[in-house]
Amino acid sequence: MAAALPRPSRATENALKILALDLHWTWNHEADLLWRSINPDLWDRTRNPWITLTRTSKSELAKALANPDTKALVKTSMEGRKYELERSTWFDQKYPHGSLSEVAYFSMEFMLSEALPIYSGGLGNVAADQLKAASDLGVPVVAVGLLYAQGYFRQEITPEGLQKALYPFNDPAQLPIQPVLTPEGDLFRLSVQTATGEIWLRAWKAVVGRATLYLLDTNDPANPPAIRCITTQLYGGDAELRLRQEMVLGIGGWMLLHTLGHRPDICHLNEGHAAFAALERARCLAEDLNIPFSQAQVIARAGTLFTTHTAVPAGFDLFPPKLIASHLTFYSETRLGLSIQEFLALGRLDPSNRDEFFNMAYLAVRSSCAVNGVSQLHGEVSRSLFAPLFPRWPQAEVPVSFVTNGVHTPTWDSVAADDLWTKAGGKGRWEGTLEGLGDAIRQLDDDVLWQMRCTSRNGLIQALSEELRSRQCTVGEEGLWCLPSPALKPDALTIGFARRFATYKRPDLLLHDEDRLVRLLKDTNRPVQIILAGKAHPKDMEGQAMITRWVNFCQRQDIVGKVVFLADYDMALAQKMVQGVDLWINTPRRPWEASGTSGMKVLVNGGLNLSERDGWWAEAYRPEVGWALGDGLEHGGDPAFDHSDAQELYRLLEEHVLPEFFERNEKGIPCAWVAKIRESMAHLTPQFSANRTVREYTEIFYLPLSQRYRDRHLGVGSGTTDLHDCRKKLLEGWKSLQIGEVVIPNKGSGRAAHAFINPGRLDPAWLEVQFYAEPLEGSVRVVSLRRAENLQEGWIAYETDADLKGEASDYTLRIIPATNALCVPLEAPLILWQR
Repeated sequence: MAAALPRPSRATENALKILALDLHWTWNHEADLLWRSINPDLWDRTRNPWITLTRTSKSELAKALANPDTKALVKTSMEGRKYELERSTWFDQKYPHGSLSEVAYFSMEFMLSEALPIYSGGLGNVAADQLKAASDLGVPVVAVGLLYAQGYFRQEITPEGLQKALYPFNDPAQLPIQPVLTPEGDLFRLSVQTATGEIWLRAWKAVVGRATLYLLDTNDPANPPAIRCITTQLYGGDAELRLRQEMVLGIGGWMLLHTLGHRPDICHLNEGHAAFAALERARCLAEDLNIPFSQAQVIARAGTLFTTHTAVPAGFDLFPPKLIASHLTFYSETRLGLSIQEFLALGRLDPSNRDEFFNMAYLAVRSSCAVNGVSQLHGEVSRSLFAPLFPRWPQAEVPVSFVTNGVHTPTWDSVAADDLWTKAGGKGRWEGTLEGLGDAIRQLDDDVLWQMRCTSRNGLIQALSEELRSRQCTVGEEGLWCLPSPALKPDALTIGFARRFATYKRPDLLLHDEDRLVRLLKDTNRPVQIILAGKAHPKDMEGQAMITRWVNFCQRQDIVGKVVFLADYDMALAQKMVQGVDLWINTPRRPWEASGTSGMKVLVNGGLNLSERDGWWAEAYRPEVGWALGDGLEHGGDPAFDHSDAQELYRLLEEHVLPEFFERNEKGIPCAWVAKIRESMAHLTPQFSANRTVREYTEIFYLPLSQRYRDRHLGVGSGTTDLHDCRKKLLEGWKSLQIGEVVIPNKGSGRAAHAFINPGRLDPAWLEVQFYAEPLEGSVRVVSLRRAENLQEGWIAYETDADLKGEASDYTLRIIPATNALCVPLEAPLILWQR
């Protein structure tokens, strides 16, 4: 009888626990080797180190760790983790003097890993990738989200091609998270007082490298059933459930941070779902500093950033006033000291309209000192959406800027791509400024790039061949049913299309002319295969109909094996697809794709994009890196334009994509295609990485807002009170302003342009007097006037010697608030124009 293997030491067990619970493994290919060596079957099935560790028997674990290679992997992994946590970071090196205490990042979803299924899609992708990049760069971020008992639905396809929604249970004990504990080691529970009594929130912690993600849920046994079910599903239920979830996220989330001792400089609201956090932040400040809530709002607002992802008004969360009143009157009156009508006014365009719904995006704007969209085009769209909040302000000056999204490249690269980037740019290539990284890629030979692409494509084909049957199997009334098993080819042009199925994304544009698509697919000299995946919201019947259409198309006998629809699109499948496909197609109706990130994920792997000129592709596209659809204009839902786009899509595939992919040199390399790969990888990958995105957020927003927040915080008792009073007096006295005679002499007259202003009840120091003209050659023309002399009866003469470009008739006099202490026009949307 063989001797029993010695039990692993406590130090080794602790090391494995630490490694399993740090989600840094989600962007570390070396971690795959460790967990596969411990239990290959569990690891390949779950891709969850915590399950792999906790469900491996002690004897199996001892056997695995008796292998010297596995023991070496544990040692190397722990040394690597220690290095990652202790190394000098970009943020430490550039901003070493405590210029930013912490950023609190709030989001309804985080797509960190398939092992933690608390996401739906794009919003969670952005949140998680930025959290990982913040860890890489050393930017101090603590994030807050919700732990959903069921998460977003899982998809099954019936034999008829219909989508079926499933809701498996997320057992917290099997997720790579831990409960938050009190200093005494007890389970932490957060008590929240409501009009109907006390409710309890449970708190969990996920480690993401240097960053921390806290997750709240309401599934505490002490809560009544209706409360326990609040955090059951992501984007499920009705308006009441959504409101309750957003209260838990925002109010409960900030309360959690405050109770745990976090005092962030910055509150970053990722979409309007999280806007209640800004109110709770102000309430906590009022309590800590013993000041009125209205004064605390001024302080809190200085350090609050709102990122909007919505491209259409219907995308904003709107709640009936009665629903808000029933759920938030107690909080508003008891905790904030506001009447419910004052509370409702924060989320209304017209505070006096008692029938107007409460808009969470409006609340977010009115709680922030900075607002941004998620692409250059989306910034323009968002200025249009929020223009009603800034009446009479030119749309170009509506205070919405942009930071284009990026993806966390180490999360999405294949092993082959990772090796190539490591050789070109070094192991720490995504942890700094990325300077010179593109040039290093440009130096690579064609055969190196093409070999990486072929290896990555083969990896996708191999992975799908192993799981294709399960991905295509469905359950019908007659039992198990499977689509015909296709034989995907490793040498075929592999096209990927995967996203949420919604009408504005036009996921069926390729099917506009099925016969033309079939002819393309049946070309034996130029083999093409299409891999599709995606979900439609359970209430979106049009989106589900598009899925059915594709599933039925896949079953055509003349193209069997060339088009595959994979059920249950999730992060694990997305990683496989973006690593292996040659071409990623995206066909939204412009400008409804705020940013889009799916196409960004193929960049690091040498995949190319063919996309509508919308979202990120509107600023990324040039002929050297891919192909573009559309004319760059907006056409709404015009069927004629859909037809035109479909024809252009087929033409690009037939006349450009296929020829470039299949025209090979004597070595079998498609030189024109590889040239696009090289430039796409070199130019676009660094630019559309979360590394660049987080650095921009840090330097454009976090650091300046942090300084403004600290200034206001330090001014409690003097400056902040003055600022609050200043804003109040501006709002009350603005109507007393008067503009008198305005004179703009002809050029060459030698006279200065001047105007006469009566400030009424306002201090002239609070006013900025300007000549304004519509943009000329892309830039707004604004010329400030200086105060020249005081006249009788309160009138003041203003003048300027500046050269006014263009004609005198182009210019109109206007007055705006001049105080630099306020964020104008966000905090003071006041403007007076010459009549």
